[in-house]
Amino acid sequence: MKRKLFLIISILFIFGDRLLAQGLSKNFDGASVYIKYYDRTMYYPGDADSNPVFVHISIKNNSTETLRFKLADDRMFSVDFNAYTLKNTKLEQTERLTRKRTTNQTVYFREIALETGEEYSFVENLKDYVDIPEPSIYYIELVLYPELYKSKNISITSNRLTMEVRPSPSAASSTVLPVKAKTAELLKPEEISPDKVVEQTIIARQKSLWDQYFLYMDVEAMIQRTSSVKRKFREVSADEKARMLENYKTDLMEAKIDGDIVAIPEKFQIEQTVYNQTTGSVTVTEWFKYPNYHEKKKYVYKVRQREGIWQIYDYTVTNLGTE
Repeated sequence: MKRKLFLIISILFIFGDRLLAQGLSKNFDGASVYIKYYDRTMYYPGDADSNPVFVHISIKNNSTETLRFKLADDRMFSVDFNAYTLKNTKLEQTERLTRKRTTNQTVYFREIALETGEEYSFVENLKDYVDIPEPSIYYIELVLYPELYKSKNISITSNRLTMEVRPSPSAASSTVLPVKAKTAELLKPEEISPDKVVEQTIIARQKSLWDQYFLYMDVEAMIQRTSSVKRKFREVSADEKARMLENYKTDLMEAKIDGDIVAIPEKFQIEQTVYNQTTGSVTVTEWFKYPNYHEKKKYVYKVRQREGIWQIYDYTVTNLGTE
């Protein structure tokens, strides 16, 4: 009798758990996950730090109701990357990922609410999740766990990307490791004057060359231009700081914040450059084209020097009317 009762309870528990999972899954029917390369370049086998594969992840609410999901502060408890060979063999997860998920620890998260049509985006390094053992062609996809990894039976799978991993350069050629898409040019800042820094930054924006656009920008200083963000930035962990910086760059690229700094001028003219050994400013007149007129603005870019490299760390904008 006891065995029969235990069996009935077990069946009801399993059945109830499946119904609950199915019910929760329906809440995410209107959600979609889309991935793309954040700053696509040439990829090689190697660790996550020396040759990262940054992937931009967007979660969108396609339904008519509010979408709510949990997002862990440590994204390893919210997402997975799957990578497959041409023979559809799945690559192994990293030791770091496995160790984190098998260690008893508290997982901190926040609940994200998206209204109809809204998106939430962030950037992750694929190599933090998957070991890339050798050069080849791989297919990658992302799995989002909207109720965190512990409830991984509830998941949303993204689109697939194709990734070409090339043979590692030899030690002799390591000084010319390419990091710019479609080129073999090493992208690094040069010791140029403040006016040239501003000029190159504006031209990079006009051409949507984002790697070059951020090359002379102190992103850490820019994100702290508002007191509320500055206070939060100083309180969070190093990992969360890195995430905030990547999200800030993503938001700039999508023109969600600081619209003036990413606005694209039709033309510009450097009016004045003033600087000493460590700090300075560059005043620029910029014209923005609209269907029936041009808007004219004065930008003052604040710059400072670190180890011989000038960087933009702040700016002001004044409207000068229309023409």
